[in-house]
Amino acid sequence: MSDRTMTEAPAPASSRHVDAGDEGYSKDLKSRHINMIAIGGAIGTGLFLGAGGRLAGAGPSLAIAYAVCGVFAFFVVRALGELVLYRPSSGAFVSYAREFMGEKGAYTAGWLYFLNWSTTTVADITAAAVFAHYWSAFTDVPQWVLAFIALAIVLTANLISVKYFGEMEFWFSIVKVSALVIFMVVAIYLVATSHPIDGHTPGLATITDNGGLFPSGVIPMLMVVQGVVFAYASVELCGVAAGETENPEEIMPKAINSIMWRVGVFYVGSVVLLALLLPYTAYSADQSPFVTVFDKLGIPGTAGIMNLVVLTAALSSLNSGLYSTGRILRSMALSGSAPKFTGVMNKGKVPYGGVLFTAAFGVAGVGLNYWMPGEAFEIVLNLASIGILGTWGMVMLCSLFFWHRSKNGLVSRPSYRLPWAPYTQIVTLLFLVTVLVLMWSDGGVGRTTVMLLPVIAAALVGGWFLVRARVAALSASRD
Repeated sequence: MSDRTMTEAPAPASSRHVDAGDEGYSKDLKSRHINMIAIGGAIGTGLFLGAGGRLAGAGPSLAIAYAVCGVFAFFVVRALGELVLYRPSSGAFVSYAREFMGEKGAYTAGWLYFLNWSTTTVADITAAAVFAHYWSAFTDVPQWVLAFIALAIVLTANLISVKYFGEMEFWFSIVKVSALVIFMVVAIYLVATSHPIDGHTPGLATITDNGGLFPSGVIPMLMVVQGVVFAYASVELCGVAAGETENPEEIMPKAINSIMWRVGVFYVGSVVLLALLLPYTAYSADQSPFVTVFDKLGIPGTAGIMNLVVLTAALSSLNSGLYSTGRILRSMALSGSAPKFTGVMNKGKVPYGGVLFTAAFGVAGVGLNYWMPGEAFEIVLNLASIGILGTWGMVMLCSLFFWHRSKNGLVSRPSYRLPWAPYTQIVTLLFLVTVLVLMWSDGGVGRTTVMLLPVIAAALVGGWFLVRARVAALSASRD
């Protein structure tokens, strides 16, 4: 049973399921908000902080990993975009899983997404604290204190209204995109003029003289794929935001289609330029690679400005995570598969119960920063990757079921479609399984994370037995 009702329609193809979790929201997100949210979702902490350590490990071949993962990220968001145009919903893939896979599917999709963002919240506040330590004024401030301050600031703003969220993301994205554009312009100039950086002459020789494209072989490139997937973790955000905007059928296709070239330009282009500017060994996991470049250029103030930008990226990702999980949890709460208080909204039409529930896990992350400040980011990154793989997998399964129903004449696909269905969904699902295998093969934290899969599965099964009576009762009362 589900928490939807069927609207009267002359034909099955024109029927629309209505999710109870979609009611009560304002439609205050404009076209400019959605477009910049789409950009912000494709540019975050995974690039600004994570690229440093991955570049140091895999070398210039990291650009190939970003390109390949970017293609699959585009497939996921394109599949979600087709579902959004079929039926916009703030519950996004949880609502679609409910329609095509039943309440068990919605329950699984929702809690995997929560696993993704609750751990990503910890990663974001950890990154914000690491970035703040760059400045001498914050060097002596404990990392956990800075993490707590970052969480408190973004949480406060997120609870006001969706309009404030949209404005914050709009300007956060403006800052991120502007910074990357400036970096790329400066980098291209440095490469074109062979301007020395820290004793190195930028250019192709920086790659060829330091081990080539695969300085440590192909395996290290494969091993960083799960971290690269984490870098694309927010691309699905525009699908969630579609439920709070007017005319999504006009806005969403443009926003989603632009993600592909943004990935090519900003992710792949930035990594290629980083590899051309300095040897891959010059980068490290504890500093943004963009800060590293400007630091070694020696231009007063530029490294500090870039560090402020990457701090903005971390806060932007944190802002997005609190926003999206609040909406997802509300959709689940109104069907009985999440705590009742997570479905409560405030006067600003913000599901503050779900937002606070996610923030509570951020507080747990503050504790992690206290006990293990050096390993906090890597630990939560791997856990978040499991949630991301699960979320992407559920999106593609929903897309596959949707395609199958369209073939049976039960629904009508919109003109904006995922290309090459159903092969695209199948190949993407195989890719996600491959990432899990690579995580296991990497050993260390990655293998430990994969070994937690039975624990996660057991928790999901146990949780379902706890909520299934409430889910059935709510469904029966609606029927």
